[in-house]
Amino acid sequence: MTPDFDVIDAAPAEASTGPVGAHGLAAISVLQTVFGYAAFRGAQAEIVDHVCAGGDALVLMPTGGGKSLCYQVPAIVRHRADQGVAIVVSPLIALMHDQVGALEEAGVHAAYLNSSLTSEDAQRIEREMMGGRLVLLYAAPERITTPRFLAQLDSLHERGLLSLFAIDEAHCVSQWGHDFREDYLSLNVLHERYPGVPRIALTATADDLTRADIIERLQLEEARIFISSFDRPNIRYGIVEKDNARAQLLRFIQDEHDGDAGIVYCQSRKKVDETAAWLSSEGITALPYHAGLDADVRRRHQDRFLREEGLVMVATIAFGMGIDKPDVRFVAHLDLPKNIESYYQETGRAGRDGLPADAWMTYGLADVVNQRRMIDDSPAGDEFKRGQVGKLEALLALAESHDCRRVRLLAYFGEASPPCTRFQNACDNCLSPPVTWNATEAARKALSCIYRFHQNGGQRFGAGHLIDVLRGKVTDKVTQHGHASLSTFGVGADVSEGQWRAVLRQLIALGHLRTEGEYHTLELTASAREVLRGEVQLLLREATEAPSGGGRRGKTASRGSAARSADKNKAPPVPLDAEATERFSALKAWRAEVAREHNLPAYVVFHDATLAEMARAQPQSLDDIAQISGVGAKKLEAYGREILRVLES
Repeated sequence: MTPDFDVIDAAPAEASTGPVGAHGLAAISVLQTVFGYAAFRGAQAEIVDHVCAGGDALVLMPTGGGKSLCYQVPAIVRHRADQGVAIVVSPLIALMHDQVGALEEAGVHAAYLNSSLTSEDAQRIEREMMGGRLVLLYAAPERITTPRFLAQLDSLHERGLLSLFAIDEAHCVSQWGHDFREDYLSLNVLHERYPGVPRIALTATADDLTRADIIERLQLEEARIFISSFDRPNIRYGIVEKDNARAQLLRFIQDEHDGDAGIVYCQSRKKVDETAAWLSSEGITALPYHAGLDADVRRRHQDRFLREEGLVMVATIAFGMGIDKPDVRFVAHLDLPKNIESYYQETGRAGRDGLPADAWMTYGLADVVNQRRMIDDSPAGDEFKRGQVGKLEALLALAESHDCRRVRLLAYFGEASPPCTRFQNACDNCLSPPVTWNATEAARKALSCIYRFHQNGGQRFGAGHLIDVLRGKVTDKVTQHGHASLSTFGVGADVSEGQWRAVLRQLIALGHLRTEGEYHTLELTASAREVLRGEVQLLLREATEAPSGGGRRGKTASRGSAARSADKNKAPPVPLDAEATERFSALKAWRAEVAREHNLPAYVVFHDATLAEMARAQPQSLDDIAQISGVGAKKLEAYGREILRVLES
């Protein structure tokens, strides 16, 4: 049967009146009284009603778009109808902890089973699960598919106490996905063993190949597929050519995000450690995170990132999946990701609160060479390699583009969009349109020069030497090999070194050149003939670095580390007058005390946006507080009078 696709065009922030189906009133009641939100957003209403009614669903929704509510609300509705516990498949311990902590704060009885528990605690939670008292239970796929756990699920199912299965980060099941995990492959047992229990699979990103793989591997052929807009209008995208990447990163942070929380992604563990240490030496609070660190160190660093303000995490891709911290104001890449899916997933960790955030990346020729070599050296099959090459080409096209980044990014996921000049946080290309040049002839010259290297003794050389010959630069190496006598010597003197590197990046990414050996020497491929015959056109952007940002904050890069470390109180997330700003600071100080007392990240108590609205509205009663978005019944009961006290003081 062909899946029923529901393509939702509404922006993620657009509110809907609520489900119109049989479970609409119950779901709206849960949304308002438990979570404190007046209305569902975008596709949430339809998804919730469909799952409440027992239907299967595959949900593609951007990070920060509200995926969790799509299964949490149905879980609560079905539990209240005596349909038992919802089992949530989650790949990370940190994600389980945060989700359960937030649910318990909202008055929903939830728990997790993972290796961080003592045997006594695990047994207690299992008893609560088997008794049907839990609303949601989070566990990793490898635990859920064990014979012991399946036997427990069998018992729950026989008694009608399995309300639903939610499979989070569903792209992990696909070999085409950017975070493939073998343990996810066993989850098809849920459909085979419990066919009457609704399943909802969720992911923030999946191209056509990944989506088809999810459907096949999880046996979701009968499921409705909901695709929300992939657009994150609050994120501004900026990509610059690599030229002293550390200095570029520091300038970006100081100019645009002084004192903000952010994530910096690097490809290697060594680079993570070095970058974190260097940023710290420059007065920026930064910590490293990668799989090579001791597990306790990783846990401490992650806890600090979640609980402290203004901390920068420098990490490999081992960090980030399921991180719910809403006030990450920037994600920076010092190395080229593998593909657009990875880029989108990682940049989506910025601005989950819907407020302005930046996705910034610097990249260079070496990044393209390394990524292409990893694909070529992979033991994977030819079909998989071709797919990965296509994904790399798409990412490079985004990086080298001279038109709207947002249009290209969304087009990759099959979504049409006008240029982002309509947003305040327009991409760098829309803010400052780049100058372009026709690099077709330059590409032919570069390939001709490599061909002549081969004719002149059969040797291969790297990009640096090739550029020296093309620009007519006499070096010891040029003299040693007699390359000054080649007909291509100096033919590209009018092209800058940066422009030549851009040409070579494109030729490597498009497969007309490949690199060989530890010195990354360049070799022509069969398709190079198409370029030499003029059948391939290359239009590239000028190799000049764009401004680090669009002047959103108007900060300067000259502030010293002492001034930076003195920024204890961050500005409110929305404009407030002086008195409201004081109230906002007082509310944040109170929230910090509550978070420490409950051992929770501060945002689990209340988001900054909720505190800012309290500071602006200055509610005078509990009923007034109840009208503020993000204040549910349990939090109103627990904190309402304290909030009034803080606002009155």
